[in-house]
Amino acid sequence: MGLYDRDYYRRPGRAGGLGATSMWSVTTWLIVINVVVFVVDVGLLAVATQGARQRHVAVPAWGPLSAWGYFSIDTAIVHGQLWRLLTSEFLHTGLLHLGVNMFGLYLFGPVVEVRLGRRQYLFFYLLCGMAGPLLYAVLWGVGILVPHAPLFLVPQTAAVPLVGASAGIFGVLVAAAYLSPDRMLDLYFFDLPLRHFAWVMVVVAVYTLLVHGPNAGGQAAHLGGALLGFFLIRHAGVLELAGPRRVGRGRGKDWSRDPNR
Repeated sequence: MGLYDRDYYRRPGRAGGLGATSMWSVTTWLIVINVVVFVVDVGLLAVATQGARQRHVAVPAWGPLSAWGYFSIDTAIVHGQLWRLLTSEFLHTGLLHLGVNMFGLYLFGPVVEVRLGRRQYLFFYLLCGMAGPLLYAVLWGVGILVPHAPLFLVPQTAAVPLVGASAGIFGVLVAAAYLSPDRMLDLYFFDLPLRHFAWVMVVVAVYTLLVHGPNAGGQAAHLGGALLGFFLIRHAGVLELAGPRRVGRGRGKDWSRDPNR
């Protein structure tokens, strides 16, 4: 059975299914903003690179948006540029990085958005995105303070940059798995319940930290988003700080109460 033959795709009017987003949803606009930021930054980097070559000076390593917005211990913590906790969520290192993250947001975001409503969902997503670099900073800090740090701490320097929407998306993934654990995710070769997929992703992140594997710092951020996402979806009253729950336009039925979720 193909992806678009699934029950949640066969019901075009149903809100809250995997990938069941709409033009006016927060999920859609988050994807649009991420793509626009990436395209603008790449374009500005190309212009800056051409100018640097003409002047025979060093070629910039980052686009101007990325240079201003990436997170690192040195910039955000040591120098107090705390806005980078937020701006780093909307920056990506390449087209593949962007594409994987946005596909994950497209797939899992609607499940959480329909339950929380647009305002609280946006608050949830941004908080999970900021939890990622915060956990990274905590693990890095403990590793610096302890002479012989345990294996799970992040072995990187203070200047290492951290960007991407992955922490927010891990929060969304864990929340979607909590809300709809038995939704089937079609991986083409086999089907997997959403709760099992979420567990696999979290275990991979933990294992990568334990063995200091590739992108250990990024996996630390993933865990930060996942942990906060799990807490917030179980204690959703915290999200009322963003305002009362408001369901998006045209959602006549509240599918968050659907017994067949």
